[in-house]
Amino acid sequence: MRTKSLKKNKINVVTLGCSKNVYDSEVLMGQLRANNKEVAHEEEGNVVVINTCGFIANAKEESVNTILDYVQRKEAGDVDKVFVTGCLSERYKPDLEKEIPNVDEYFGTSDLPNLLKALGADYKHELIGERLTTTPKNYAYLKIAEGCDRPCSFCAIPLMRGKHRSTPIEDLVAEAEKLAANGVKELILIAQDLTYYGLDLYRKRNLAELLKALAKVEGIEWIRLHYAFPTGFPMDVLEVMRNEPKICNYIDIPLQHISDSILKSMRRGTTQAKTTKLLKDFREAVPEMAIRTTLIVGYPGETEEDFETLKQWVQEMRFERLGCFTYSHEENTHAYNLEDDVPEDVKQERANIIMEIQSQISWELNQEKIGETFRCIIDRKEGNHFVGRTEFDSPDVDNEVLIDATKHYVKIGDFMNIKITDASDYDLFGEPA
Repeated sequence: MRTKSLKKNKINVVTLGCSKNVYDSEVLMGQLRANNKEVAHEEEGNVVVINTCGFIANAKEESVNTILDYVQRKEAGDVDKVFVTGCLSERYKPDLEKEIPNVDEYFGTSDLPNLLKALGADYKHELIGERLTTTPKNYAYLKIAEGCDRPCSFCAIPLMRGKHRSTPIEDLVAEAEKLAANGVKELILIAQDLTYYGLDLYRKRNLAELLKALAKVEGIEWIRLHYAFPTGFPMDVLEVMRNEPKICNYIDIPLQHISDSILKSMRRGTTQAKTTKLLKDFREAVPEMAIRTTLIVGYPGETEEDFETLKQWVQEMRFERLGCFTYSHEENTHAYNLEDDVPEDVKQERANIIMEIQSQISWELNQEKIGETFRCIIDRKEGNHFVGRTEFDSPDVDNEVLIDATKHYVKIGDFMNIKITDASDYDLFGEPA
């Protein structure tokens, strides 16, 4: 016998993938709330919207499994409707419609008005910056541009997100003001490529001007930069970072590799010498800067010599933060024409080696912090610890500062000066100073 779900006409938004998807889900939820719809994020509801990721193999697999899970729930009568949106749906809509026909409807990344219509809501153009944030109340993502014009050989994002489109400075300031009014103290700027910001609207790279405008927003205390691109980096950003206390001394700049032959094949538009000089310039301009990067190992044609070059370079550069991915062979990308010739076990072994090197570097850098005091934002309480971050750490991917909640009380969402008493490779332990 078919059983109806308990929460009738409640829309459950399920988000998979990166922070850009989190942002898109929040915009969707804000629109639904403005249409007087009952909406929740990853809770029970009889209508489900799955915001999918289609970036690499693991992410695609997770998205497909999530769709199948909710389709089964629909068939069992626990869910009434299932809608799918996001990158996977944009990239593989015809295949998905054929393979998983029991989804009510599929939508692409720019189909928000049509998705809202299917959910019985109207798209409200006047809702600039109105979002239902899903992050802890003290920080929020601010997407400053959509799409990407870069030609990277391994990346399918332009297929799913289209060409680069910057959001005007005045719209972003208005959005930041609304977030600040709701208690947000930290803005995490995201885009496929921050450094391209403004070229389409202002005919110049305008990230520095945007940062100056956002820094004037009352209530915002930290502004953090994610996903910069090394080629054509606007160096005036470093001057703003150095002179404006609200701009965190932090940058996330995915470098992907360092072997010249691999960089050329990846179509990154740079070399080992240029990249190393750029990082040297970063450190000279802002000596306290924490640099986060991500690398890809196992790219087609990556030899032992290429990997050795990468390994030595990681040891020399001593990045404060680093993540490593194994190459994923993505159809319709330029690299798909190359032979995916590095075996999976070799890819994984190389990733493990890089992360072991980074773990040691991170441990050594963290040991140097013992005895120092840092201004930290307190994100949450977890078990017997309050969990905070320094300005050199972004949520979910970087170090956390753990404060013993059985001995100390700190207020979630507030800034506190924390003295570091101990450290491991990826965690700091501290107490209120």
